[in-house]
Amino acid sequence: MATLTVSVPSESLAAKLSDTGAEVLVWKRDGPPPREVIDLVVPPCMAGGEGLPLLADVRTQLVQGQSIGYDGVEQKLPAGVVFANAATVHETSTAELALALVLAAQREFVRFVQAQATGTWSPVMAQSLADRRVLVLGYGGVGKAVAARLAPFEVVVVPVATRARDEDGIHVHGVDELADLLPTAEIVIATLPGGDATRHIIDDTFLAALPDGALVVNVGRGSLVDTDALVDHVSRGRIRAALDVTEPEPLPADHPLWTLEGVLIAPHVGGATSAMAPRAEALIRRQIAHLQRGETPENIVLRT
Repeated sequence: MATLTVSVPSESLAAKLSDTGAEVLVWKRDGPPPREVIDLVVPPCMAGGEGLPLLADVRTQLVQGQSIGYDGVEQKLPAGVVFANAATVHETSTAELALALVLAAQREFVRFVQAQATGTWSPVMAQSLADRRVLVLGYGGVGKAVAARLAPFEVVVVPVATRARDEDGIHVHGVDELADLLPTAEIVIATLPGGDATRHIIDDTFLAALPDGALVVNVGRGSLVDTDALVDHVSRGRIRAALDVTEPEPLPADHPLWTLEGVLIAPHVGGATSAMAPRAEALIRRQIAHLQRGETPENIVLRT
């Protein structure tokens, strides 16, 4: 049996995978492929679609992305490519950030950080997370991880997905029920992927249906939110927001979201923790093993 050939974007990752029985090459996709045949290609993390057209010059069994989201990738892949996303890698860290954003917004951490800069003792009676009704918009890997972390906080979790279903004893609502669910949703946590189907799902109508003072948290994709509508509702004191992703992104320095009271912004760091590298390595190891055994790889989301 021929030795499996794998390309990864860094020397350190190549060294970690040296015991897999595969031939591991370093290809950062900043130039032509080092071989005509590379069975498993792992592109650089956070590279977006850059370099994907270079895959036209190499024969491969699988391209393993390092992000969960893959909107826009299909248009940049050459024909004949099998692409897998990085499910199992980022869910934990993204859910941690979602919870951190909720707690920071509810307990007004921004006020405390600002007061600390001037040495001001500034107590406040804040909103609790306990007893709140939290709508989790998107019930895939990240949404389930968010719901699991909310469970100890004495909240009512309302999961919403594309279609209604019962899963593991939990009733998941469909998006067609949002009009009925939003008026009682005090916190919305969006974990949906990007793409045409979800673009601006959080629009003026969505925001207008929420109760006064509701908090919108977005750890999915910036395209989920109609930014102009959000700015309008926040400006009027109707809605608060805590965002890890924005549209546009990066957010321009003069954008009103930076300075609006009631907005907390993180620079798209949901998966950017020390938990990422070992989980990514574990996924790549499993994919190598699948290919070595002639099995179908995990997480296949595109076949061009």
